[in-house]
Amino acid sequence: MHSLTIPAMRVPPDDVPTSPRVPFALAGDFPPAERDRWRELVKGVLRKSGAATEDTPLAEVEGLLTHRSYDGIPIAPLYTADDTADARPGLAPRVPDVTPEGEGLLAAWDVRQRHAVPDPVAAREAILADLENGVTSLWLTVGDRGLPVTALADALKGVHLDLAPVVLDAGAHTTEAAEAFLALVAGRGQAGEARGNLGADPLGLAARTGTPGDLAEAAATAVRCAREFPGIRALTVDATPYHDAGGSDAEELAAALATAVAYLRALTDAGLGVEEAFGQLEFRYAATADQFATIAKLRAARRLWDRVAEVCGAGSAVQRQHAVTSSAMMTRRDPWVNMLRTTVACFAAGVGGADAVTVQPFDARIGLPDAFSRRIARNTQTLLLEESSLARVVDPAGGSWYVERLTDDLAQAAWAWFTEIERAGGMAEALASGLVADRIAATWERRRKDIARRKAPLTGVSEFPALEERLPERAPAPQSPGGGLPRVSYAQDFEALRDRSDAHAAATGERPKVFLATLGPVAVHTARATFAANLFQAGGIETVAGEPGDFAASGAKVACICSSDKLYAEQAAGAARVLKDAGAVRVWLAGKGSYDGVDARVFAGCDAVETLETTLRDLGVAE
Repeated sequence: MHSLTIPAMRVPPDDVPTSPRVPFALAGDFPPAERDRWRELVKGVLRKSGAATEDTPLAEVEGLLTHRSYDGIPIAPLYTADDTADARPGLAPRVPDVTPEGEGLLAAWDVRQRHAVPDPVAAREAILADLENGVTSLWLTVGDRGLPVTALADALKGVHLDLAPVVLDAGAHTTEAAEAFLALVAGRGQAGEARGNLGADPLGLAARTGTPGDLAEAAATAVRCAREFPGIRALTVDATPYHDAGGSDAEELAAALATAVAYLRALTDAGLGVEEAFGQLEFRYAATADQFATIAKLRAARRLWDRVAEVCGAGSAVQRQHAVTSSAMMTRRDPWVNMLRTTVACFAAGVGGADAVTVQPFDARIGLPDAFSRRIARNTQTLLLEESSLARVVDPAGGSWYVERLTDDLAQAAWAWFTEIERAGGMAEALASGLVADRIAATWERRRKDIARRKAPLTGVSEFPALEERLPERAPAPQSPGGGLPRVSYAQDFEALRDRSDAHAAATGERPKVFLATLGPVAVHTARATFAANLFQAGGIETVAGEPGDFAASGAKVACICSSDKLYAEQAAGAARVLKDAGAVRVWLAGKGSYDGVDARVFAGCDAVETLETTLRDLGVAE
């Protein structure tokens, strides 16, 4: 995003009259910025780190700092006006509809809370508490994973359906739940006023469970909504199953687009006009703590949908977007950090222009949220809306050279994958053949390796774990159905190692332990000893430090030598010999280089999961 640097004010001489009308120079006091000059300065830094040499051409400097996303999109260290074109911030299809309010424009979103409590009495209490304290729409999980269909009316007693839209998520029970909800609306005489979405998503159900829903039946329900319940949409294009399986942003977008096109065909075949068919769809996307990727994804989604509308002859279509903070990024360990993750994700969803946002409670991976976690979730949105005034700026990321370029690149990558799905016969066929599953699985393996090597760090899990933390206790949440795409958690491999270590501690009375054999003064070994301790603790392994001669008394079976490269050359081999003579079954070394007696090394970028699995086996910790 653009930044504005204000130079220091120059105090004028006493004999020069001053006036508030005198222009105040800002950037005018600085020489024009030149890209090659920036490259020269960066090259100087990279030479010190060894990443560049005197012979490295300036044109290659940016490439040394550029990395690629899981969609193959290059993420450069610097963007200028030359890197993007056609930047039109605030114009369709980049932002949703905005309405005049006072002197400005407001683009506020629905604060949508999710409820999956099976008990209708408890669900109703939680729903009313949310609506009385800032929530503006409801997302109800109905059926096997939540509220019984027969209890829907009881749970919604006291809810004004014309004021608080209700979105259903009933999976295999969608038809039954839709009938119950429409009957409730009709019984209250609110067929023309009630708003919401019945949540029919036959292809999304196939992605989640392997068994598709009835698309023809969903289309028939959409026709009924269009004719009898104009404020209620029938279908949800849920892209989160692809994200939850480890997919990339472009894969999530393409899957949503292919699904939506399949629904458009079914809706028009059922008798709806093209514009009516577009009006029956709502889209759901995952919002992550990667704020720029989330912002660009939502903006690209609207651009893609506008292109589909143009091809279909519907003119320009506004895509109704519901953003929900990512389930995959949430952790069971140190769950309070999830509050920070979801705050950033909510910010990104708002900046990206989502029409409705759901912030998942911080304890969502542990069980059913309690009143406190739901309060924090809704207040996260209230703070961003009311105190930060985020909704008072239309498309705040628009015009940012980085965001505009990323939006373009994501749209291009998603369109390419979408057309591949269409060539394969459409979304239903691509799911049935395994085309989508194979593509997403490959992306997940790349992401998983980055997480294992801590290139994608997880605070409180792979970095800075708290071994003595006490997790909150929650009632178990209903299990999600299986049979379709897997549901992954970015933290799953590290958390599985922590579970093993905790079980060992519970069975034996003490944690698995690694001895950090420090060489030389504290100032010399502290950095690498801290690094090693952080790594081993990510697997639930306790660390104790001391000189090599203290190993036998430590009770550990594995050791890790920590010091500087200079001392390693002088003392590493001798230290390893002392440790092996004292009974060490494996000797690690923090850093790089080969030394007699050292079995393996830990270093920045090493496979931490593999290291921890090896260590737990050496320590006799059961799998």
